[in-house]
Amino acid sequence: MRVAIAGAGAVGRSIARELITNGHEVLLIDKNAGSIKPERVPGAEWLLADCCEMSSLQEARLERCDVLISATGDDKANLVASLLAKTEFGVPRTVGRVNHPNNEWLFSEAWGVDVNVSTPRIMSALVEEAVTVGDLVRLFTFRQGKANLVEMTLPADSPYVGKPSGLIPLPDNCALVTILRDGQVYVPSAEQPVESGDELLLVVPAEKEDELERLLAPSTHGG
Repeated sequence: MRVAIAGAGAVGRSIARELITNGHEVLLIDKNAGSIKPERVPGAEWLLADCCEMSSLQEARLERCDVLISATGDDKANLVASLLAKTEFGVPRTVGRVNHPNNEWLFSEAWGVDVNVSTPRIMSALVEEAVTVGDLVRLFTFRQGKANLVEMTLPADSPYVGKPSGLIPLPDNCALVTILRDGQVYVPSAEQPVESGDELLLVVPAEKEDELERLLAPSTHGG
């Protein structure tokens, strides 16, 4: 897979190293000459250019890329790069870095962004996931499917503690993906019981989240 990364700062370089380790071709693009440091990621291609300029993206031969990751520290630049990649070069997949949480709503299909990655949201989700019992914590949004990956730490008073997961009447279009318990990952087969303190990972449409909370933690959410 060939991946172009707009922004060769610390974030872009870290992503590039990981992708190269996994066997992918990577092109790093940055308009700041001081950021062009091939010795930092020797396995990548480098291009001194402005990711918001059509001529620069043509020079990068963006039409040959499978993915564009917009990882600059400027939300405007990330949006423009994603839009140009999608509409002018037909890049199949675009990922946009959200720097300011107030701009997150802009990172949508309308601006050519398939997946947005919001650092503030990820950090807050990780904090909530670590301390919250009986509440759904949204970890990730699948924009194409209009669904979310959510986590719940099952409270001790849940009516489904000790029961097989197959007996949990999940709302329509909801799926239990994984059960995490004592550092182990359990496949949620129909016979696999759920226990107090289990971390349940589920995929659920946004409109079903309240219903799911009431089902699994009725004493907390008035089910």
